[in-house]
Amino acid sequence: MTILDDITTSAPAPRTAPDQDLDRAPDRVAEPGPDLRRATAELLRLKEEVGRGPDPDATRRQHAKGKLTVRERLDVLFDEGTFTEIEPLRRHRATGFGLEDRRPHGDGVVTGWGTVHGRTVFAYAHDFRIFAGALGEAHAQKVHKVMDLARAAGAPLVSLNDGAGARIQEGVTALAGYGGIF
Repeated sequence: MTILDDITTSAPAPRTAPDQDLDRAPDRVAEPGPDLRRATAELLRLKEEVGRGPDPDATRRQHAKGKLTVRERLDVLFDEGTFTEIEPLRRHRATGFGLEDRRPHGDGVVTGWGTVHGRTVFAYAHDFRIFAGALGEAHAQKVHKVMDLARAAGAPLVSLNDGAGARIQEGVTALAGYGGIF
């Protein structure tokens, strides 16, 4: 269990003190406590871990095949420094076939938006290093979300495919994910 689990499963703190005047802003804001500092440090560590990818050996195998990693492909597509990732910490909830022991962040797809030659573009890109880029329920939900955002923004959507199809270990939920895409 991580500090993030502790924070998300503990009882919420009361929103106001009984004697607090709700019509007036506080005179000062308290310094963040040790729990918030630990949670922030954990989030920064996870963000760095997700950015590195699942396994250096998987990255070497990808490069040995002459293929770029998912983030390298997105770096080529988007104007430098403009890509904003959506749900980088998302994980699948599947059990069976050993999936409960393998829950990588991102679930095999990177989704987000940025600019291409100054124009807003949304994209999703499969990460072959995670479950061979195969689509499962959480993976599909991330793709559906970026599709909806692109449509709402009236912006193009680019799909960078490098996946093995449906993650059959997840059964019909993986197949239903393709229904939402098509």
